[in-house]
Amino acid sequence: MRNIRGESIRPRRSRVVRHLIRCALPAALLAQPAWAQAAAPAGEGAEPVAHYGLLRTRDLSPFGFLRLDMRPAHAVVSPPGNWAVEADFGYQNTWVLSRNVKTYLNTLPGRRGLGPDEVQAIRDLPGEAFLVDLELGLLDITFHRKFTENWGVFATVSGVMYTGGFLDGGIEWFHRSLDFPDAARPRAGRNDVHVIFDLKGSQTTLTSLPDGGLLDPIFGARYTAAPGRAPWNYVIEWAVKVPFDGEREFFSTGHFDFGVQATAQRFMHRHAAYASLAAVHSRSNSVAPATEEFIPTVILGYEYALNGHTNLNAQLYMSPSVFTSADTGLDELRDNKYQMSFGLRHRIGSSLITVGVTENLVYFNNSPDFGFQTAWIYSPAFAH
Repeated sequence: MRNIRGESIRPRRSRVVRHLIRCALPAALLAQPAWAQAAAPAGEGAEPVAHYGLLRTRDLSPFGFLRLDMRPAHAVVSPPGNWAVEADFGYQNTWVLSRNVKTYLNTLPGRRGLGPDEVQAIRDLPGEAFLVDLELGLLDITFHRKFTENWGVFATVSGVMYTGGFLDGGIEWFHRSLDFPDAARPRAGRNDVHVIFDLKGSQTTLTSLPDGGLLDPIFGARYTAAPGRAPWNYVIEWAVKVPFDGEREFFSTGHFDFGVQATAQRFMHRHAAYASLAAVHSRSNSVAPATEEFIPTVILGYEYALNGHTNLNAQLYMSPSVFTSADTGLDELRDNKYQMSFGLRHRIGSSLITVGVTENLVYFNNSPDFGFQTAWIYSPAFAH
């Protein structure tokens, strides 16, 4: 197996975006500035509003999404005995590659489908190399039940579909419009599937994937410290992913995964700030082996209630890679992941509708380039 250290790929993101990530957002979420204090309840005449918590988005990075990923905690206030059903659909586009693959693709004369000759040329490149080009959609159905003022449970069943997709053209246009690097996208055929790994412990070449199938179910419990409408709330959740049919490539690692998540929630009338820390112990899958078994995740978020029915969300997701130096010498696979999500929620009676988008930040060769989410939640609690 070849073992030559690759060079990191650091796309040229704007200084404004970098400044937002490193400075402005964490400060706005964790501090209590003047605007937050001024947003305190205005008394009996204040318009009633509701907060729903962080966007319930999952990390859809193809290298690790088969592992347990703790969904961000909600902030819905409900009485004992309340129940809810939640349907979340997430869809992402991934185009990630090592520097030597990018250099090779840029030598090709114009756009073309990557056939057997091009795939073999990538496999023959000196050193480690990888190219992952695909889209996937994930549907999660979650059932919630609250038993007491503080305790509740949830269960999730999931299905995934793999495809070449339809987003390549729009993403290329977006990158050209903002003068972002194209990462050699225009040299390969649009809406194709390629999974090529030649790393220390993994050699995989795929030009097609299964259409779709069921993932492992997830069962969990939730403890809410302040179940009523208090300025502060703290939520702790535990979850386990249960393999029901052993290891299944692209659908299950075949292992039990365990996770815990703690979330602080601060409410200031129309404004709400959230900070979440999750830790998951998991095992890898055979398609993209990675030795890291303990994965922490941090999410910082902000929610603004426009009125009693519509809310806006913004949140930052930060997590280390599932790959370590034992798996690969390529920095682009081992760097931390940063993703930004923006969403809008609207309540109609007992239903809550969510739409959102997620964009990769800082590094684009270790997580999806772009994704969108939509969700529908039904609960009797929303009607009150």
